[in-house]
Amino acid sequence: MAALPDLSRYGIYHKEYARNVPPAKLYEEAIKHDHGAISSAGALMSRSGSKTGRSPKDKRIVEHPLSSPDVWWGDVNIKLAEHSFMVNKQRAVDFLNFRSQIYVVDGFAGWDPRYRLKIRVICARPYHALFMHNMLIRPTRDELEAFGEPDYVIYNAGEFPANLHTVQMTSRTTIDLSFESKEFVILGTEYAGEMKKGVFSIMNYLMPKRGVLSMHCSANEGPAGDVSLFFGLSGTGKTTLSADPRRALIGDDEHCWTDEGVFNIEGGCYAKCVNLTREKEPEIFEAIRFGSVLENVVYDERTRRVDYTNISVTENTRCSYPIEYIPNAKIPCTGGHPKNIILLTCDAFGVLPPVSKLSPEQAMYHFISGYTAKVAGTEVGVKEPSATFSACFGAAFLVWHPTKYATMLAEKMREHGSTAWLVNTGWSGGAYGTGMRMKLEYTRAIIDAIHSGELAMAPTIFDPAFGLEVPQHCRGVPEAILTPRKVWSDEAAYEKTAAHLAELFRRNFAKYAESATPDLMAAAPGG
Repeated sequence: MAALPDLSRYGIYHKEYARNVPPAKLYEEAIKHDHGAISSAGALMSRSGSKTGRSPKDKRIVEHPLSSPDVWWGDVNIKLAEHSFMVNKQRAVDFLNFRSQIYVVDGFAGWDPRYRLKIRVICARPYHALFMHNMLIRPTRDELEAFGEPDYVIYNAGEFPANLHTVQMTSRTTIDLSFESKEFVILGTEYAGEMKKGVFSIMNYLMPKRGVLSMHCSANEGPAGDVSLFFGLSGTGKTTLSADPRRALIGDDEHCWTDEGVFNIEGGCYAKCVNLTREKEPEIFEAIRFGSVLENVVYDERTRRVDYTNISVTENTRCSYPIEYIPNAKIPCTGGHPKNIILLTCDAFGVLPPVSKLSPEQAMYHFISGYTAKVAGTEVGVKEPSATFSACFGAAFLVWHPTKYATMLAEKMREHGSTAWLVNTGWSGGAYGTGMRMKLEYTRAIIDAIHSGELAMAPTIFDPAFGLEVPQHCRGVPEAILTPRKVWSDEAAYEKTAAHLAELFRRNFAKYAESATPDLMAAAPGG
């Protein structure tokens, strides 16, 4: 058994604590001491307290002369004085010192050994330990023996609040990262996803310094070794479309692109569970078994069966599981250079084509824009869709300015001959409320045609509203649907709506204009 590391260097003086505890033992601890329960499928069920999602307004980075020039300061990365960080860290350490039991999880971030980081998590809840056991890459016995000093340490004291009298605190929640001390502190939120995304933020800073592009995307690989990347915000179909039984899954959420190819950052998956069914998402449904963590779900007290339609706790119900629980996962989770870059959007305005071929400059533009649209829902009097833009399809986790990641993406596309596509999984023939949602079978046919190379050979026409090249033939998709204006009954309404969305793109991109090249600005709709 590996020797226990000395935690006194962190100010933690527990004489005995548990390190890399097996899942079965964590189940026992969670049931005895942390209100855990076992689902009928064998997963550990737990609650994250009052916070059932991330707290982006409480994410802070220490302002330091060494790293400050690199950071995209603002609403995404809020400045934190070093003194306040030390106060918050001490508060977390004091909390952990007074717990009856704490857990240490040592693991890796990054499947490529040349770039991987050693991460140490110190936490007090067994469910948090199991979550990070799943999400980090699990070391072998020999790797754990030789683990040594970690590159970064996460102090998860989420059960304990921040002190509102600490300078720069605006709530009792704070998620603090110091690149200089290589530490990450969590106070006031027990949502497990903060740890996972903290690791991603670290990689998002360090990897570009080494010429490696870090990306918020899923990735899969075909039988011939062709790799595709799928970018997309929530609700665009990223998980569904990348989970293809005919292709190996490299990873579902976080990847890096190096000079050698791509690698998954994580050792597991963190899937949404709302309305989950075996028929719609068989791979995810079957992955929920012993060793998985179900977060904030509602279940029958007698049968322990989970009701995935019940959102009384949160719509953001989640499951964490090791990636090898997916039958067609590729282990190790690495692949070659991407052949296809697929940017997914759910356009509820119904004016973007189902698929468009992008130039490298257009790929940069739409990558920085990170567009999707949310439907109005059931609010009285609200009839129009709402546009959402998230830079690089993951603004909340970026550290550098978005143009840095976009420039790296375009450079790698040119170097390795990758083709970029914009795929609309949203509405056709009209906006939400009048048009129809794109059939999944059509979108799958488009993705299949991208993978087969058929779509790259198809004739295209120019879409003047968005400046896009639109393929005019795709097996399994009605040709009329490929050109949005053809399926709108009111052409004037189409023109007005398309012009409105194009203007929303331009307004959003205005905040990046100072860092954008003329070629990039020309890639805008109507540019």
